[in-house]
Amino acid sequence: MKYFRFCYESESVAPVGGSQPLEWKFSQVFGERTAGEEIQEVDIISAIEFNRNGDHLATGDRGGRVVLFERTDTQDHVGHRRDLEKMDYPFNRHLEFRYKTEFQSHEPEFDYLKSLEIEEKINKIRWCQSSNGALFLLSTNDKTIKLWKVQEKKVKKVCNMNVDSTKAMGNGPIVGSSISTSSKQHIANGGCTSNDFSFPTGGFPSLHLPVVTSHETNLMARCRRIYTHAHDYHINSISNNSDGETFISADDLRINLWNLEISSQSFNIVDVKPANMEDLTEVITSAEFHPTHCNMLAYSSSKGSIRLIDMRQSALCDTHSKLFEGQEAPGSRSFFTEIIASISDIKFAKDGRHILSRDYMTLKLWDINMDSGPVATFQVHEYLRPKLCDLYENDSIFDKFECCLSGNGLRVATGSYSNLFRVFGCSEGSTEAITLEASKNPMRRQGQATSRPSRSLGNLSGVVRRVKGADNSGVDANGNAFDFTSKLLHLAWHPTENSIACAASNSLYMYYA
Repeated sequence: MKYFRFCYESESVAPVGGSQPLEWKFSQVFGERTAGEEIQEVDIISAIEFNRNGDHLATGDRGGRVVLFERTDTQDHVGHRRDLEKMDYPFNRHLEFRYKTEFQSHEPEFDYLKSLEIEEKINKIRWCQSSNGALFLLSTNDKTIKLWKVQEKKVKKVCNMNVDSTKAMGNGPIVGSSISTSSKQHIANGGCTSNDFSFPTGGFPSLHLPVVTSHETNLMARCRRIYTHAHDYHINSISNNSDGETFISADDLRINLWNLEISSQSFNIVDVKPANMEDLTEVITSAEFHPTHCNMLAYSSSKGSIRLIDMRQSALCDTHSKLFEGQEAPGSRSFFTEIIASISDIKFAKDGRHILSRDYMTLKLWDINMDSGPVATFQVHEYLRPKLCDLYENDSIFDKFECCLSGNGLRVATGSYSNLFRVFGCSEGSTEAITLEASKNPMRRQGQATSRPSRSLGNLSGVVRRVKGADNSGVDANGNAFDFTSKLLHLAWHPTENSIACAASNSLYMYYA
């Protein structure tokens, strides 16, 4: 991947590869709602995750279920090179997935010591390394993390028995048998006074050994490990380490390190709980391991900061190695400043060089080698700023939107209200800022949602900050009133191709470009 440089007081690096804005098209939908259909709360999707190679997709819902999908178009890509070279048009088939299986991951529980109900809602799903054709994944609700193994099992059946079911009566003798048992005198211990050992008339019936045969193949999900009793507060993040052996789980005040093979204990590596809870000023909102360096991880806070920690420096990582936080514009502070600054999600780019963060109003792209400010800032729904008071009254201001990056690091995406999501280009000179709708016609709102050129905000502490897609109107990108009840919180970008999966309530929509 190539890079360009900002040659200012602080040198930063961001990915380039100037490309035209993508034209997004509808691919598939699972669980599409019919007109007037009432949505069940338990069916609303609460987590989405592609596995490492993108061949499988997992979703979790508020009912504690995990649903798996598998890619079906891979066999279409396999062919002879000569046949492909003879084609006078590019071979460009989009991704297709099909339903694979589902299982109940979590059940509702009740903590009698704290008189607290624990919901079955799946907060996060993370894929682990596959082994021997089996799929492994971690799923968590507010308190309990589970490791699941999904594998094909052949259903076996015993057949070819010699007992005729029409003549058998329980455990008694076979009806119609020539063996006589009534004319013999028996003594203790099963002896017999008769010395008649002659074969019965007609001989014994033929005996057959039972045969076990394999019939159909079913997918079986087994819970291999349960990691529990390690968090006093609700778990908001889990993340696998690149070493394939450990993972972290984070709640509001602590981050724990687990070994996948050991469920009885964990090691607390970050603890921000103060001695006096009245002194608490910020909480942990999201945490993620570096994609390639097993010793590095990052976590975000409710104050809008991201801390990068190195586990080689100390066993207890309360001291960060780098701190990333944006600078507040003079005179812009208000009652809502700290609320909308809270980071709801962070993601490492595939190369590990950049971190994408989502707060309520913006997406920010950070370079881990430059902690003085974000490389780029993307306005998601700036037109909602005059409505912050209404958003606070209906609790929408506390919605936690997720974010994602493309595999090549050239684009980022996040959700918004009215079942909209936005895609931004983050390469050099890109003005791409597309608003899409989670429907079968994703480009329907493009009439007024044109891409706006990037505007420099000047040199703040030696940092060039590019703001894209800003929209200061009082309505949404299509000129319509916003629907705060239809929110697109969860989405995921395919790791190798331009394909996005997003959740609109109980429906899973997939798009390709």
